[in-house]
Amino acid sequence: MDRFPLKNTNPPLVWILLVNWNGRNNTLAGLASLRKISYQPRHILVIDNASTDGSVEAIRQQFPEVEALVNPRNERFARANNQGMQMALQAGAELVLLLNNDTEVASDFLDHLVQALYSRDDVGMVAPKIYYHHDPNLIWFAGGKVNLWTGHVWHRGLRQIDSPEKFTQIETVDYLTGCAILANRACIEKIGMLDESYFMYAEDADWSWRARLAGFVCLYQPAAKVWHKVGASAGGAFKIYHKVRGNFLFFKRYAKWYHWPTIMLSILIGALVEIIRQFWQNPSQALRTAGALLCGFRDVLLRRKIVT
Repeated sequence: MDRFPLKNTNPPLVWILLVNWNGRNNTLAGLASLRKISYQPRHILVIDNASTDGSVEAIRQQFPEVEALVNPRNERFARANNQGMQMALQAGAELVLLLNNDTEVASDFLDHLVQALYSRDDVGMVAPKIYYHHDPNLIWFAGGKVNLWTGHVWHRGLRQIDSPEKFTQIETVDYLTGCAILANRACIEKIGMLDESYFMYAEDADWSWRARLAGFVCLYQPAAKVWHKVGASAGGAFKIYHKVRGNFLFFKRYAKWYHWPTIMLSILIGALVEIIRQFWQNPSQALRTAGALLCGFRDVLLRRKIVT
């Protein structure tokens, strides 16, 4: 395999950004994985959001080649990544990779992502095929889909066992997950960085959608493989609450007035089905889910701001 697709050209500098918040063990494992990748030139930056678990000290001791930006408070996903992107662009990076700290990667994954990004002139972003870390052949992400009529944002291939017939083609998709997304400088400079008003969730869908509206293609590259420790950072009612808020903000921005009757009906039916399903398995969990959904919808309707 050619290391870089363009003839008579040096490979572009890639900055790899990992946001860490009290994820010491996951981050160290992710950095150990990145140490084995074949692509050069690369620069790894960890943006630490005021961790108290010794993350920064351990990173500096075990990975002296990795740069660390230490924030005095938790700046969350979007703001921390934006800090990293600003540093990367100022340092001359042509490509920037957002990568969750709770991931491990194939040694050639970045080679494949860079090749895909340069496979056509209109590609602005590219993402890999992502698997569950606990079940390395179980798909978590094979490209993202958005339905403006139902208000749904979802992963293709979610919880499907991988096979030679499943999601094996490079193709354009609606959105890419912020778990692992490579963007080029031209795209970032034209559309801007992540929207920090999302707080948590849907900022990646928003970023991808803005790229598409600006004429860029979001590409899925199945040859690049990543394994994600899903749920290591957040889960349960907390996750449900913030997904409700994030998704509502996304569709408020991009859905038309005529989408909203079916969006509201679809969300209501989907929420009821999920609560009933959980109730038969775990009533207490179903109650927590219902509470998180109601709080999310309440705060959206009342336009309550999240205090950080």
